[in-house]
Amino acid sequence: MAGPETAATVVVVMGVSGSGKTTVGRLLARRRGVPFVEGDDLHPAGNIARMSAGEALDDEDRRPWLHALAARIRTATQTGEGAVISCSALRYEYRQLFREAGAGVWFLHLDLDRELARARLDRRTGHFMPAALLDSQYDTLEPLRPGEPGLTVDAGTGTEAILEAAEGALVRFEARGRR
Repeated sequence: MAGPETAATVVVVMGVSGSGKTTVGRLLARRRGVPFVEGDDLHPAGNIARMSAGEALDDEDRRPWLHALAARIRTATQTGEGAVISCSALRYEYRQLFREAGAGVWFLHLDLDRELARARLDRRTGHFMPAALLDSQYDTLEPLRPGEPGLTVDAGTGTEAILEAAEGALVRFEARGRR
């Protein structure tokens, strides 16, 4: 469970569809004792309809969703509650918007081989994101840059290994004063 000195950290679990953002995010939130926010739940209905129909979103389509996520980050930071949020956060520009919303934002990039991601999406049921849009996500993806607060892990290594690596890196991030 997170103590008061770590509660304002907001972890954004990022990556392409099928990388395990929701699974890892829920478990990490539970371990840290903070709320979990499913980023997909904040998409406007029009975005979900477009993606369900196999249409990739552009930056303009994503803008209301990104601002809704930034508002959640701002609230979690200002209240001192912290959070774990699942969000593809594919572009550097999006991550900068999140960092501007809260000083304690840290990214966990679940990096996944394209073929493994496709296999996972082919098995997934009940989600609006079709496997046909996976290539557009890889085309858009800008991995974490040097200096961005976060960690990139191989999403194929297993949930427990990912969580342990994330927790260790978060301890270091918080000990350095969230830099």
